[in-house]
Amino acid sequence: MKGVLASVAIALAAGQALAGPIPLAERKSGYEFMSQETRALQDDAATGPAAFALLEGESLWNRREGSAGKSCADCHGDARAKMAGVAARYPAFDPRAGKPLTLEQRIVQCRRDNQQAPALAPESRELLALAAHVGLASRGIAIAPDPHPGAQAHREAGQAIFQRRMGQLNLSCAQCHDDNWGKSLAGARIPQGHPTGYPIYRLEWQAMGSLTRRLRSCMTGVRATPHAWGSAEMVDLEMYLMQRAAGMKVETPAVRP
Repeated sequence: MKGVLASVAIALAAGQALAGPIPLAERKSGYEFMSQETRALQDDAATGPAAFALLEGESLWNRREGSAGKSCADCHGDARAKMAGVAARYPAFDPRAGKPLTLEQRIVQCRRDNQQAPALAPESRELLALAAHVGLASRGIAIAPDPHPGAQAHREAGQAIFQRRMGQLNLSCAQCHDDNWGKSLAGARIPQGHPTGYPIYRLEWQAMGSLTRRLRSCMTGVRATPHAWGSAEMVDLEMYLMQRAAGMKVETPAVRP
């Protein structure tokens, strides 16, 4: 694997022509790069590998917690009806916080402020389950990034991170996912890197995982120091990726190899 990555880095450094941003008509979900067997795992959320996370998320949604003794459902109602479209616009700019929040961060904020409940840790099973339950309500809805004027500067910062070379292999996200998608790397096809299905169940992890986890894994793969959980850089990058995927359909919870 290290040798293959090094070869890719050398080829790009040698001056390959860059393809640039992917035209809207050519955008493809990671689903389209998978085998029929793996697609089948995603197609039926009720029986797929993310099913237990969805069941837990529904239970947590309806459970009264914190000193306020409230559940998510007490304020928002049935997630399947009331949360439709929510995951399609996150990360979203929060005027009160003065910065964008991911869906997971918004859930933590809501629990703290409205339920007066302890914060759920980043990447915790419970937080991923709640995010998946909310995300499922938007399955099939087109991604529509937050239109708040305050979001644009963060998207631009995220785009700069996406295009910046990093790590010992001196590669950027764009060089893999804009310029070399569809090619093979270590026996697997390089996807376009659209965040259409997070939280996802990844077969490699044998567990649910957030977009932040996947991005940190990619950064580690090019031997770069990954941005911290919940950092401004990571949220900005996620904002840009959602803008890059605008118009594509939400697949949460997706399944990937």
